[in-house]
Amino acid sequence: MLHGGDLDAARARFPAAPEPWLDLSTGINPVPYPCPPPDASLWLRLPLASEAAALRQAAASAYGVPDPACVAPAPGTQILIETLPRLVAPGPVTVVGPTYAEHAAAWARAGHAVRAVADLAEAESAAVAVVVNPNNPDGRVHAAADLRATAARMAARGGLLVVDEAFCDLEPVESLAPHLAPGLVVLRSFGKTYGLAGLRLGFALALPAAARRIAAALGPWAVSGPALAIGRAALADAAWRREAARARAADAARLDRLLARGGGTVLGGTALFRLARFPDAPGLHRRLGEAGIHVRRFPERPDRLRFGLPPADKGAWCRLGRVLKPAAERTP
Repeated sequence: MLHGGDLDAARARFPAAPEPWLDLSTGINPVPYPCPPPDASLWLRLPLASEAAALRQAAASAYGVPDPACVAPAPGTQILIETLPRLVAPGPVTVVGPTYAEHAAAWARAGHAVRAVADLAEAESAAVAVVVNPNNPDGRVHAAADLRATAARMAARGGLLVVDEAFCDLEPVESLAPHLAPGLVVLRSFGKTYGLAGLRLGFALALPAAARRIAAALGPWAVSGPALAIGRAALADAAWRREAARARAADAARLDRLLARGGGTVLGGTALFRLARFPDAPGLHRRLGEAGIHVRRFPERPDRLRFGLPPADKGAWCRLGRVLKPAAERTP
């Protein structure tokens, strides 16, 4: 399974590419939150229950969750994607796609019968449905009212709706976090929004009993002390989040113009990544790799490439622009 961020594989495929690589294969904010260094004592002891409680409170406030008991912190959303299938008896699962492939893979590994579906109406026929909103990689958005209605219908017959809102923070998208109900679990990513993916922090949001069950499955001290402290500070900084949403939306529009100039047709995305179709996407992927620029490709859709946002410095944007420059404008 291909993932973004695997620079080792990119280097192996293009060993003559210049260093340092420009990694645009992920949807991570290229301008990270300016977090202060954590207190040295956090490295020397186990995290305190009070520190975990403070993080749950900060997350509840940031996401609009009515009760901190509805928040289950985790060392990244990936571990939550792996954990949820083990808390449900094996049965039929639908995943609205195409989308982030780890969802289907995790439910299949846990013994569920997984089926990909194209829309929400098909999804609710199963015992469990998974929706990514906004979707990765095309940015498709489902209306919150539709998702809430689906969750209610599924819950009425004992079903579960999992909504992955990993890219929701910087988008004008209504979250389901303030509307938690039986049979609904919402996933939120921290590292993508705040540009701190290496910190490994994410959240499951659910009614208290479900949140406690998820937390119990993760075990004690699931989140490190430094991650608790940095996460609490960043989640409380609403002004930074508003400015990041404005700035990244402007960057996404700039990237759209660059991709169009390079012959691409922008198909969608979010403020943190853009999906485009190219007449010769494999050839462009090769040229980018030879230039030390890593972007996300899709073997099942070879005409498409996904681009994350370049860092704020002018050199990164110019480097990408040179490869995307139309052939007629390139220096022989």
